[in-house]
Amino acid sequence: MLRLVRAMPMPDAPAPTHVGVDDWAMRKGCSYGTIVVDLDRHRVVDLLPDLTAATLAGWLLQQPDIKVVARDRSIEYARGASLGAPQAVQVADRWHLLGNMRQAVERWLQSAHARLRRLPPIPGPPLAPRRDRAFPRTASECEAGAESRARWKAAYDEVRRRHADGQTLLGIGRTMGLARATVRKYATADTFPARLPHGPGPSLLDPHVNYLLVRIGEGCENAMALWREFRERGYPGTSRQVHRFVAERRTKPIRSGRKPRGEIIPVLEAPAVERYLPSARQLAWLLVQATSALDAVAAAVVARVEQDATASAVADLARRLTALVRASGVGRASTQGRDAAAELAAWITTAKVCTAPVVATFASGLDGDAAVRSALTEPWSSGQAEGQINRLKLIKRQSYGRAGLNLLQRRLVLAA
Repeated sequence: MLRLVRAMPMPDAPAPTHVGVDDWAMRKGCSYGTIVVDLDRHRVVDLLPDLTAATLAGWLLQQPDIKVVARDRSIEYARGASLGAPQAVQVADRWHLLGNMRQAVERWLQSAHARLRRLPPIPGPPLAPRRDRAFPRTASECEAGAESRARWKAAYDEVRRRHADGQTLLGIGRTMGLARATVRKYATADTFPARLPHGPGPSLLDPHVNYLLVRIGEGCENAMALWREFRERGYPGTSRQVHRFVAERRTKPIRSGRKPRGEIIPVLEAPAVERYLPSARQLAWLLVQATSALDAVAAAVVARVEQDATASAVADLARRLTALVRASGVGRASTQGRDAAAELAAWITTAKVCTAPVVATFASGLDGDAAVRSALTEPWSSGQAEGQINRLKLIKRQSYGRAGLNLLQRRLVLAA
């Protein structure tokens, strides 16, 4: 059956004029290909064996009617489209553009996070009482965590030393066996980006914390009895979390003779922003959002971070570009009487002199990519290619990852 499918000829489809290209993983982390989608017919046109500029250019040279190439911001795809279809308009995908902005903010935050954590907190609205911290870890877990931190600290020191000696990020990653993103993060961080202490995550116990504190204050330290009371109040969990909560606040010896901890663990009465700062990834997501879209707690976090002058400038630039991109495309710029290209040029001029080097570098990259300007005025995007890649992943999994390129081509193209 597979031999018959592979032997089937590819159909003679109409020549596409508007195409979207994107990469897909033959084997994640090892080999990648390129998917080409006809944006007018909503169909997969072809699968290419790699994502190099030469392969894409060779395919485009056989399609003289191509007018638009929608792509992400890959340099290889930009070169391939320029060589293979110089007459076509290249359009950068707006979703990727927003993602690139958030990633640039995240990279800067990774290097500045230690400084931002020292900023004074700004009080937010009161929260309902809940657990103040995660449940204590065992001695073996603490020991394993300390060993892990020591290993990563040694790797950080080595990356900084090699980077100061002039070695490239790619070369450092290959020599040390580290991902390029990890090497970049360590090379740009002024201090070791240690893993932040974990605050309390959401728990089934949180709605019952007030009742627990009252009952413990009344002298009831029998965790099983409290758990039975909770079940009548609608608590759906097991007794384990109740036992752990009571154990941290026990004041009387238990039957086994084990002594209480001797300390009372407080319950958080103020928002978490007063003690913790979100991770760089979480914080980057908050900084690219419009301030009107943030809730009170998130707004307090952003206000605390924006006490730093550079952070305030980065957040302002991120919001401006995000708003510009979201308001563009599908004719929105013309209907609102806005000159999106002029606004983008003004944004790039301001961002190039930003005191955050990562943002300035990102702006320089946008300035040299004409497809970014087209993204603000053209309705096209590579969203269809993303959807077809999801379909391709499903077919790969149905074949247990054993389907070759020719079989995948026919299953995608002929099925349509």
